[in-house]
Amino acid sequence: MAGRAELPGPDRSAQLTLTKSPQVQGGSAAASRAVGGQGQPAAGQDRAAHTRPPLARAAGLLAATLVLLLVLFLSLAVGARPLSFGEAWSGLVDSGSASYTVVHEMRLPRTLLGLLAGAALGLAGGVMQALTRNPLADPGLLGINAGAAAAVVTAISFFGVAGYTGYIGFAFLGAAAVSVLVYAVGGGRGATPARLALAGTALNAALISYVSAVQLLDTASLDRMRFWMVGSLARAQDATVLSALPFIAVGALLALVLARPLNALALGDDAARALGSRPTRTRAAAIVAITLLCGAATAACGPIVFVGLMVPHMVRALTGPDQRWMLPYCAVLAPVLLIGADILGRVVGRPSELQVGIVTVVVGGPFFLYFVRRRRVAHA
Repeated sequence: MAGRAELPGPDRSAQLTLTKSPQVQGGSAAASRAVGGQGQPAAGQDRAAHTRPPLARAAGLLAATLVLLLVLFLSLAVGARPLSFGEAWSGLVDSGSASYTVVHEMRLPRTLLGLLAGAALGLAGGVMQALTRNPLADPGLLGINAGAAAAVVTAISFFGVAGYTGYIGFAFLGAAAVSVLVYAVGGGRGATPARLALAGTALNAALISYVSAVQLLDTASLDRMRFWMVGSLARAQDATVLSALPFIAVGALLALVLARPLNALALGDDAARALGSRPTRTRAAAIVAITLLCGAATAACGPIVFVGLMVPHMVRALTGPDQRWMLPYCAVLAPVLLIGADILGRVVGRPSELQVGIVTVVVGGPFFLYFVRRRRVAHA
């Protein structure tokens, strides 16, 4: 019975094919670990991640949350004008403090935006890798980030739009349009992970070329575009955070609700249906969640790359492929990476700063390669 998934209906040849196919056996074994956590790890995976009891995973999630709280507080204290922890706390809670203006008007909005955008990108990356069964997938794979970026660049260049409240409508329009187009080109109701990934990659390349062309042809708008295009938290305001919050909250809730259906989808469509899941509905809901998360984060911060790729890889080495644990870990650890990169950019570039989008690539790239090499990160 090992490696065999019973399919509904009398199609005995399909059952025999499923039993004999090594690709399906490998996928089913990985999915059974995702659903039940009882299978043996595949070669190259971290075995401890698959045998760790739920209590240890819960303790790890609590520890990650404490690390996040520490990073959030550091973000309030570190900057062009360093504050002690006492000054940062006083500036946070005491309106009469000398540091109140610095904390509330400059550092708190960018810290909260980093928290929201990091959680959004981490969850989007985790859902994307589960949806496409591709461990190299990130929110840019389906072209959703590029669609949002192309729409915002169009708004800046051709319509003179400025500010987050103007960007967000265009960002969601671009993200939604690309999501629908990728789903249609990928096969609609018959879409497969491979076809979705191919359609998204092609659209992503075309949209990036369009964005580059607009930047080259419209030098007057280039200044306004360049800080947004590289990815930054520096211009965050209270209005930015409040505008992004509802979209990211809905997207995050939908992503977490999809944890069990995504576990079932890892078995393959037929086995997922046998377990009571609806693959078409799961894929459509996952794309909606990714669109909400990526659209809001991209409109607020620009197209920050690498966070949605790296964090799910690190988390998978800690929790195994079970989405019920992976997604909450991603929501906590991705803001640690994003805000940590923002803090590092402030320190390294003092008295100015390096944009967070640059820091995530420069620092995250080598670390990710080292992590994959040393930890033998699990495949999705």
